Amino acid sequence: MVSAAEQLAANLNFGALAKAEELKKRIWFTLGALLVYRLGTYIPLPGIDPNVWEQVFRSQAGGILGMFNMFAGGGIHRMAIFALNIMPYISASIIIQLLTTVSPQLEALKKEGEAGRKTLNQYTRYLTVILAAFQSYGIAVGLEGAGNVVTDPGMFFRLSTAITLTGGTMFLMWLGEQITSRGIGNGISLIILAGIVAELPAALANMLELGRQGAMSTGLILIVIVMAVAVIAFIVFMERAQRRLLIQYPKRQVGNKMFEGQSSHLPLKLNTSGVIPPIFASSLLLLPATLANFNVASGGPEWLQWITTQLSHGRPLFLVLYLALIVFFAFFYTAIVFNPTETADNLKKHGGFIPGIRPGERTAEYIDYVLSRITVVGAIYLAIVCLIPEILISYASVPFYFGGTSLLIVVSVTMDTVAQVQGYLLAHQYEGLIRKSKLRGRRR
Repeated sequence: MVSAAEQLAANLNFGALAKAEELKKRIWFTLGALLVYRLGTYIPLPGIDPNVWEQVFRSQAGGILGMFNMFAGGGIHRMAIFALNIMPYISASIIIQLLTTVSPQLEALKKEGEAGRKTLNQYTRYLTVILAAFQSYGIAVGLEGAGNVVTDPGMFFRLSTAITLTGGTMFLMWLGEQITSRGIGNGISLIILAGIVAELPAALANMLELGRQGAMSTGLILIVIVMAVAVIAFIVFMERAQRRLLIQYPKRQVGNKMFEGQSSHLPLKLNTSGVIPPIFASSLLLLPATLANFNVASGGPEWLQWITTQLSHGRPLFLVLYLALIVFFAFFYTAIVFNPTETADNLKKHGGFIPGIRPGERTAEYIDYVLSRITVVGAIYLAIVCLIPEILISYASVPFYFGGTSLLIVVSVTMDTVAQVQGYLLAHQYEGLIRKSKLRGRRR
């Protein structure tokens, strides 16, 4: 028997979207904010010779610059004011979340509710400024040592570049927060999504051009396209996969009426951490590479050059660290967003229990047991999706935008945003039904 919610969800259409004024305002605000972001990726940094930088970028696009450029939406290729994108903010979020697990003071703030979250968010912003300034100054030093890229090198160029890039990151952080509160979807994720999607046509055209020139065979191009479609289907299937735990509620008496016991399900996503592990892993891998690039361009120590080489795409060290960070953050972020003890306590308060499992501590242990095992499967899924395309990128010269990380971000963020749109439409239709029922009651 189809529930009322399922019937409403099945009836969601463009007609319902046209009537939802609040949702339309949110969608237009989101599109406008993303348009502002895209315009910023075309405003170049002052003091850069674009022709010389184009040559430098093309010579190093297969390494760390190409990976950074993917997340920056082409901002590195154009060396724009948004070249750092939102990655320093993501790195700061990682560090703050890690510190909450080891610092009693930060852990106490996390448990304080809304006020504590605001304080932690403020700490994240402060740390974002520090990381952005550090990375932007490193970029300025690297540009000065990359030949004749900078027209007037010196301390003024370094400071102006650091201020400009840090300001660009802080603006994007603010813009992402505005999208989250006044638009639709998660603003930070949508900014990354917009950068990847905007560069997809150029990446596809580049791959076809490589095929025309004979650098890539027609068979390899077809394999890449089929693989991309298969990866997308695999991501959709795995992101929707759930392990449902049966929850039973006992009989209860209200007044003189006896209500039968009910049953429901506690859904546990196979990939509870979502797209966070590959983003966090990529972000952390960029930090040591940025540090190593401080002096490499100008002929720095050999060990710095070795680090930069080993952290390029397809290298064994890069793949091992990438795999280890993905697995670590899959478990770490799942532990942050889902608390088995809290879930077990809530079930106990409402009289719910898992058949065969005692309420309370035993229920928490069982939920943690199940969650840990499905997270293993989720971590393996993320590793497969992200690592196999990385190897293909390295050895077959496939554009970065067809990598597993980019496809995972695009598919996951799109699914989450569509789910939010459906939620708003569902709420709007419920409100319409309530208003109609009230009008009918008044007429009677």
